Amino acid sequence: MQPQLETYLNIASEAAIAGGIILKAYQGHLRDIRSKSEHPGDLVTEADRAADAAVIEVLQRHVPDHSILTEESGRQDGSSAKYLWAIDPLDGTTNYVHRYPFFATSVALLINEVPQVGAIYDPTHDELFLAATGMGATCNRRPIRVSSTKALEQSFLGTYLGFDQPERMGERLQRVTHLMGHTQGIRQLGSSAMDLAYVACGRSDGYWQWQGLSVWDVAAGVVLVREAGGRVTSCQGGVYHAISSEQILATNGQIHDALLAALQV
Repeated sequence: MQPQLETYLNIASEAAIAGGIILKAYQGHLRDIRSKSEHPGDLVTEADRAADAAVIEVLQRHVPDHSILTEESGRQDGSSAKYLWAIDPLDGTTNYVHRYPFFATSVALLINEVPQVGAIYDPTHDELFLAATGMGATCNRRPIRVSSTKALEQSFLGTYLGFDQPERMGERLQRVTHLMGHTQGIRQLGSSAMDLAYVACGRSDGYWQWQGLSVWDVAAGVVLVREAGGRVTSCQGGVYHAISSEQILATNGQIHDALLAALQV
């Protein structure tokens, strides 16, 4: 399987870079910014759609029989149901619109619904994060590992409060307030792909989000964190299911149980 995964990892890398190049070209020149829902922060732009098309073109050229699921164009079933590519062509659209430099193209391959290959490309900082099962994780082809932080009090965390279910915002803020007093800081980057990549390379020690996630948001990052030596579960400590889970807790493994307990406030 490893030679095959290496081939798929190269395809994922090409696709993620293709999407990121499009994002870089459109940055600062947007003409079509729309809201996808009643919430003003749920945005889509022509850059999302163009990057989506670029990623799909790469995948259909290399693996035309595989299925593809993207945030922008939905699902395209191939002849092989075993392989599903989960794509977010622009993770962090609101950041992108406001020229806040945290957004990425995320490309993942699920085999029998399990994330096995992940590529996240951050065009602003020209960083390409790659991982495949059993092959480790890299940033710009150099090996990366999760942090060695052992205590929650020494940890630096990421989260995303979201905008769905506003009636539950109070409990989300309560968790953040509680953890602010027990950690070295919490950041909201606004891109789950970037947050997971940062856990994988040790820039942060953990990341959680309680709801609102889709498989294209986090599948690539899940492979990265696991291959970099980290741990991924639900926010209650259960098994993370890529297709159906709307929440995630990813850490360096060492603080996982402590953070899990702290999130149950």
